[in-house]
Amino acid sequence: MTSIDINDRHTRARKSLDTAMGLQAAGQLELAQREYAHVLAAEYRMLDVLPLLAGVVAKRGDRELALYYWDKLLTQHPGHVVGLIEKGMLLHQLSRYGEAVDCFRIAKAISPTNTVVRTNLSVALADAGRTDDALVELSQLLTLQPGNIHAAHQFRRLAATVVPFWHPAMMNDGVRNDAFEAAILRAVERRGADAQVLDIGTGSGLLSLMAARAGAQNIVTCEMVPAVARTAERIVAANGYGEAIKVFGKSSTDLSVGSELPRKADIFVSEILSSDLLAENVLKTFEDAHARLIEDDAIIIPRAARAIGCLADSQTLSNYAHVSDVSGFDMTLFNSLAPQRLPLHGAMTDWTRLSDDFELVSVDLTARSFAPELRKMSITAKADGRATGVVQWLDVDLIDDITFSNHPDQAHEGHWLQVLHTFPEPVMVKAGQTIDLVVGHDKTSIIVVPAPAKPAR
Repeated sequence: MTSIDINDRHTRARKSLDTAMGLQAAGQLELAQREYAHVLAAEYRMLDVLPLLAGVVAKRGDRELALYYWDKLLTQHPGHVVGLIEKGMLLHQLSRYGEAVDCFRIAKAISPTNTVVRTNLSVALADAGRTDDALVELSQLLTLQPGNIHAAHQFRRLAATVVPFWHPAMMNDGVRNDAFEAAILRAVERRGADAQVLDIGTGSGLLSLMAARAGAQNIVTCEMVPAVARTAERIVAANGYGEAIKVFGKSSTDLSVGSELPRKADIFVSEILSSDLLAENVLKTFEDAHARLIEDDAIIIPRAARAIGCLADSQTLSNYAHVSDVSGFDMTLFNSLAPQRLPLHGAMTDWTRLSDDFELVSVDLTARSFAPELRKMSITAKADGRATGVVQWLDVDLIDDITFSNHPDQAHEGHWLQVLHTFPEPVMVKAGQTIDLVVGHDKTSIIVVPAPAKPAR
């Protein structure tokens, strides 16, 4: 082809480009796409035309064809950041989140301070189910743009999906804190500053900080939620105890002696008790710690815990747990799907005690292993009423005479709520009447149900 032919071809292509841009501005996207295709076929200003054509095609709804044109551009210019952003956004719209993440990561490597790239990468990571990676990315973005309201909002929104809401209330629970600190101080006094301390489930790092303040110099702690572990590490450093406390963002089952833990622990502290005692895999965690991570004569804090309860009558709570006639329809079959337990604030929720206190479950946390248990017990009603279930609270034995309880009759605004273990359906009782219950646990949850009725003879 002669230079005259090439010039003529480029002249026609330039006219088509002007026409295409005018059609695009007028909203005539189909005609614009056709003209851009003519320009592209003439191989005229391809790096300029391909983004325009891809944009028109995407607006017309053909995302796959738009991806084709962006790929064509990136083949010629792999470092085209806008092309990478647009391709990543199209992949995200097509729910191809992993590919979108890869695309944005390439763009980030080329332009690490590009906040548009970082924002899109964090969103793609979140939608790909990589919440912690998204939190890391958003945190870095906020370092670049401290006033980025969108990034700050997304960080808090995502953090709320992995960080339980009760953490601030737990840290603000002065009664609990004082009891644990008194127990930790006593343990460190007995075993000395050189004692190896292990804190499982550190959360904010509070109990480890208490141990360091008590004089302990060798503290290893772990937290399985990475975002919480990173924050705990920052808190520890900010309070000046970075040398004494080593924070690991992993489950305790991934710790090992000789690696994260220099030697087996002389003092083992863990506050992973849930309101219903066992829900956070307390027993499995303690079994593993006894088997691998702590000395046989280690001081265990807490050393024991009990779940205590009483029969309770509450129409308010029953409305959350049971249904019967609703708008003239029989809805009782839905009770098979109703919650087994409900959190409640024993000092604020409207409920009536129908029995004396009784023990549901007791666990000796100094034991090396635990077995599920069930037992039948008879409870005497002390008042007439409609038993919705059993209200349960905790008694925690920390060390020696240092204990802690969230008994509902105490005026204690702590993070541990009480729990209502609901019956499958309410049970009518009269004062002096005996009701038989089956109580116990399966190592991960407390079981409280009315005993099956004896078959009639």
